[in-house]
Amino acid sequence: MRKATIQRRTGETDIRLELSLDGGSADIATGLGFFDHMLHQIAKHGGFGLTLRAKGDLQVDSHHLVEDVGLCLGDALREALGDRRGIARFGEAHAPLDESLARVVVDLSGRSCCVFDADLPAVVLGDGFQAEMVREFFIAFSSRGGLNLHAAVLYGTNVHHRIEALFKALARALRQAVRVEGDGIASTKGTLTD
Repeated sequence: MRKATIQRRTGETDIRLELSLDGGSADIATGLGFFDHMLHQIAKHGGFGLTLRAKGDLQVDSHHLVEDVGLCLGDALREALGDRRGIARFGEAHAPLDESLARVVVDLSGRSCCVFDADLPAVVLGDGFQAEMVREFFIAFSSRGGLNLHAAVLYGTNVHHRIEALFKALARALRQAVRVEGDGIASTKGTLTD
């Protein structure tokens, strides 16, 4: 079973996250409606089961909560993949949303690297989600998930559309990369965890 449950409790956040790579429902509550909407994109378009309850010091701003959810989702991905035996490893997707287009390419190599190329202005969306936190989420997720993640908004004007296109592209790229194709390790060095 490619599943994981992660709990993280700090002085800034309290998070419980359950991830299933092979489907399930999405039940997400972070206290940030816009962020919930983006995480639903990952579950829906990635074909994942995702249950998440998160509380954070939103009276400060959204940074700690968004980053820590990224860390937890990365931890869950790493745990659910195990030794990564049989996975496709690579995934690539473009996702449009109206006038915006995003591209995400991932390599579940076991090595962390995030290249984030998206011009997102310092605006607040919904009930306190800071647009610049998208970059922090992607970096945290890549760091803990053990993946190369290259994300770019190719063009677009509406900030909501640019961000949502990024999350949809991430989901579709992950869906490809976690797909089981056999029983071998997709690496000439024989491991994807070191």
